[in-house]
Amino acid sequence: MNKNEKEKRDFLETPLRRSSKNSHRKINIHSKRKKICAIALLLVLVIFYGAGLYAHGLLGDAKKTLDKTYQKTNVKKLRNVSQVLKEKKPFSVLLLGTDTGDLGRSDKGRTDTIIVATINPDTKRATLTSIPRDTQVKVSGDSSSYEKINSAYTNGGTAAAVKTVQNTLHVPLDFYLLVNMGGLRKLVDAVDGVTITPLLTFKYSAADVTKGKTVTLNGKQALAYSRMRYTDPEGDYGRQKRQKQVIKAIVNKLLSVKSLSNYQKILDTVEDNMQTDLTYDDMITVETNYKDAANSIKSYVLKGDDAMINGLSYQIASAEEKKKVSNRIRNELGLDPSTENFVGQLGGTTYSNSTGSGYGTYSGNSSTEYGSGTASTYTTDGYTNNNY
Repeated sequence: MNKNEKEKRDFLETPLRRSSKNSHRKINIHSKRKKICAIALLLVLVIFYGAGLYAHGLLGDAKKTLDKTYQKTNVKKLRNVSQVLKEKKPFSVLLLGTDTGDLGRSDKGRTDTIIVATINPDTKRATLTSIPRDTQVKVSGDSSSYEKINSAYTNGGTAAAVKTVQNTLHVPLDFYLLVNMGGLRKLVDAVDGVTITPLLTFKYSAADVTKGKTVTLNGKQALAYSRMRYTDPEGDYGRQKRQKQVIKAIVNKLLSVKSLSNYQKILDTVEDNMQTDLTYDDMITVETNYKDAANSIKSYVLKGDDAMINGLSYQIASAEEKKKVSNRIRNELGLDPSTENFVGQLGGTTYSNSTGSGYGTYSGNSSTEYGSGTASTYTTDGYTNNNY
């Protein structure tokens, strides 16, 4: 088994096979279809879902490709998702970006990108709520300890990740989408690079950028630019901003992609780097009933407090913050506020409190970022448990 085959097996837990018929397929691409595809890519932030979602409009027999990305979690659905889609109701997707294949990694990886997406056809709005990878949670299947949320996937796969997010925010996750962030490099190369204006100056792996100086990055450089966080004064929040910046740059390139070979490269990347429990029929329904829901996209973040516990850095989201985020997501889904208890926990340590709320909006080809918060320092001992 060569290295590439091992990476595929580690990511999807089953060997992937690429159809040899791709080279014989024909596409008829219209500008409107490409715009829909690009908006869908921005919606999920980590690209491959949108390309796969609308692939059937580009390739007549794309079902064979998309079927290879399907994998159930065996987690019981909290709602009848088939009925939700059939009745054109708002639905949610847990977006997970692993670092398998990221900057040379080939193991199972961690979910460094965790986003709860909602798609509402009535308001024609989508929301993306990012959960920082260091957020302290009780991981599903482990009742005795709190860990970083990105360890859920590492320890228990997609099933544990889905359960952990559901239990933390008390929201139904109708579907999940897992993408290999290492595939981001291949996607950037498939669109012949992306042009960005760096948000800060730094050198990291293949990235060597200067703040404010526009540059065109290849796949390896774009991946490194979107991954660095330790020298970013905003830490994981800053990294999330740069990830979104790269995604938007890819969207702009996709709007101009015209060649058959580029679309085939994009679809091949989807096949090799995506896993989801959305069936092909689900994807068809989403395109038919929900394609206008991405006209406006709002981005939010589950805010927390910086903490050092047993030598490890965490983000501690308060019970109040969790409840606020939960109710916002539930409202987007047309659900009543949760009646569950929300818990904020912190052991004896000193930490910096940077609570607040941040969000951004995206409409058409423009976006705006917003944020507010306070900063102070606390020292605490014992155990804090805030219930609502």
